[in-house]
Amino acid sequence: MVILMVVVTVVIFAVVDLGLRLTLRRVEAGRQRLERQKALDIGLRLEFADEAKSLKRVEVAKPRARILAVDDEPVILDSFRKILVLAGFSVDTVETGQEALSLVRKYEYDFVFTDLKMPGMDGLDVTKAVHHLRPDIDIAIITGYATVESAVDSMRFGAVDYVQKPFTEDELVEFANRLLLRRQDRQQRVTPPEIHLVTPSSGSVASPRAINVPGGVYVSPEHAWTRVELTGEARIGLDDFFHKSVGKPTALSLPEPGIVVRRGDPLFALEVDGERLSFTAPVGGKVVHVNHDLEFQLELMGVRPYDQGWICSVHPDQLTADLGKLVIGADSVAWYQAEVRRFSDCLARGLARETAVEKHGQRPGEVEGRAACRAFASCFLAPPEGGAPDAPTPNRPQATAV
Repeated sequence: MVILMVVVTVVIFAVVDLGLRLTLRRVEAGRQRLERQKALDIGLRLEFADEAKSLKRVEVAKPRARILAVDDEPVILDSFRKILVLAGFSVDTVETGQEALSLVRKYEYDFVFTDLKMPGMDGLDVTKAVHHLRPDIDIAIITGYATVESAVDSMRFGAVDYVQKPFTEDELVEFANRLLLRRQDRQQRVTPPEIHLVTPSSGSVASPRAINVPGGVYVSPEHAWTRVELTGEARIGLDDFFHKSVGKPTALSLPEPGIVVRRGDPLFALEVDGERLSFTAPVGGKVVHVNHDLEFQLELMGVRPYDQGWICSVHPDQLTADLGKLVIGADSVAWYQAEVRRFSDCLARGLARETAVEKHGQRPGEVEGRAACRAFASCFLAPPEGGAPDAPTPNRPQATAV
């Protein structure tokens, strides 16, 4: 009876706590909407003619992003301000491309939304100019059904996506949210992470922006690690840098136990975001064990890359010579810092080359994920030595990676 009362009490407290949290969340959302509506009303009454003749500005507290919209139709700009301000964005609007460029030179914006068909300076010219002046700003095209092809063409000159008008409130907010998530994901990927040397006293760092480097493992140029076990076997896996930079694998091909490989021979392959990545052996020898747990729990590779995330073990035949070509411990920290810079440069170039077809309509992070895979392959995955055959096609695990 006592146990039942305790259980009932716990359930009641949990329900009350959940109810309070939901209520507070609704109250906070209502308060933010009122504040944004007030900012919208105030902004429309202010004059900014000294900065740009048609400029209307609405700023909100702690904006999710700053947007500059340019369109020669005031009714479209009215819709942009109302919808995006209430969604938490600070918004400037102007009616000409020349005014937009003047503001881009003076202020920090995350996005420029521009109409294509405008008198004088059209949207394509705005796109080219903004991309030249401020390549850090993401440009989105506002287009009618008749100019979708032109909108896609403009993406070759720096635009990241387009939205068709007329649009509903939900469609515009969803579009802005998608652009923001994509921008945040891209910025996170190109921001150099911290390199953390793991020692018995320091331990590993759980931050997604920290690359853990255990002091007792050797690392290959392809970022495959090797650790010599007490049995004399060389255990092999992929390092934390790979997982933090590229993301979660969706398929894995393990090597066959019993095969003999030389250093540089194909050993295993992964699939990430639809891209296939093939890795070579960091040390040569006979494959004696493979981690079959990964066939059911592929996520272990990223969660515990140096422990449960190991891929295979090799009985080495030229261990001293092979290890001499790898990096280890404190010496690897400076090497990792150079590798991070190299990868960031490759990724930035890759993202700049993404085509309009690849960008438009993709889920947040999808384009960036593929670009990260390609950048990693371009930077670190050299062709196998001696023209050896490529690794087999990855098999999909029986359990979905999370």
